[in-house]
Amino acid sequence: MVATGGQKSPQEAIRKGTPKAKENAMSQLSDLDLGFKQLKYGSIVSGTVVQVSPREILIDIGFKSEGIVDPSEMEKMSPDAIKKIQVGDQVLAFVLRSENRDGNAVLSLVRAQMEHDWRDAEELLKSGDVFEAQVAGFNKGGLIVRVGKVRAFVPATQIESVMRRKFDAASAESAESELAALVGKKLKLKVIELDRARNRLILSERAAMREFRKGQKDRLLTEIKEGDKLTGAVTSVADFGVFVDLGGVDGMIHLSEMSWTKIGHPGDLVRVGDQVQVEVLGIDRERERIALSLKRLQPEPWMTVEDRYKVGQIVPGTITKLASFGAFARLDDNIEGLIHISELSDRRIQHPKEAVKEGDAVQLRVIRVDANRRRLGLSLKRATEEYDDAPIEPAPPEEDWPEVADSNA
Repeated sequence: MVATGGQKSPQEAIRKGTPKAKENAMSQLSDLDLGFKQLKYGSIVSGTVVQVSPREILIDIGFKSEGIVDPSEMEKMSPDAIKKIQVGDQVLAFVLRSENRDGNAVLSLVRAQMEHDWRDAEELLKSGDVFEAQVAGFNKGGLIVRVGKVRAFVPATQIESVMRRKFDAASAESAESELAALVGKKLKLKVIELDRARNRLILSERAAMREFRKGQKDRLLTEIKEGDKLTGAVTSVADFGVFVDLGGVDGMIHLSEMSWTKIGHPGDLVRVGDQVQVEVLGIDRERERIALSLKRLQPEPWMTVEDRYKVGQIVPGTITKLASFGAFARLDDNIEGLIHISELSDRRIQHPKEAVKEGDAVQLRVIRVDANRRRLGLSLKRATEEYDDAPIEPAPPEEDWPEVADSNA
């Protein structure tokens, strides 16, 4: 304020004038002139709690007098909530009235937190960031989540961790049971729609998980190396192998890397959803492909076969395959051996099907063990009692045996 003529400014009158002049000058000064904040409805101010009682909370907000928490808000606060507010706490407050009849600004702590949380939600929408929040409840359409004090909704179609289905009368009970099971759990979420005028905040777990998996995929492809041992979930089973989710990127276990022993189909060992431990065999970062092995984390059965099987030993087996030269039999530890056609029966036969068929459970005698060449020679005819005390006759000449090592690869 600038003085004109010979008049003193209010500030100068306060410094040099008489008591009466000082009083008149003080009345001419605005709050802004005195260095106080200009308060208006909707302003968010920070302050320090200076007094707490069951009926009144006073907050120093740098105004000419303390702000007071709205009495109607105090009535709704539980004793425990009031006890949590301590003198000296730094708080945010929402201005409801710039001044009441006692000269105090009327404040709301709840509205300040709500305003703060809406602003945070707006920032999350702009940034597209993924965040975690706890599920507070559910209804037939989806999940209810609190983002601070703001009530948000996750539609069922945006939930990654439950089956998306049309909630008709037949499936409503099952679907709601799945939603109820998520209450109390934390989900990764992303803001996809915000309308403050309609008090509408929509979140998506599916969008968040897409974003999360992309980040995980980039990280995994950068950090992963051959020989790493990882755990993942089986996502798909095909004739040629199995796909495993390693946390954002899929790797593949080829059929040949499923087991040390021959299997007909990957589905014989694993199913979709199974958790499996795998070893990384190779990485093609440009094509985003990772080759995995299931069998490399298991001991190679042929390495200890000579410790487990001795010539003359009787073992149980199951016929797995017939060929013109003999029959294959799988033992209890999944090792496969060959029963040469000459070892199937005491009588002369033209084809193994004259003595056995696939699936037959039989007792067999071990007649050859060769771990280096992965060969286990078995005999059906020598497993009978009449051979118990008889010496083991030499197996058929090596040239009469087919090359069968691949059957156990």
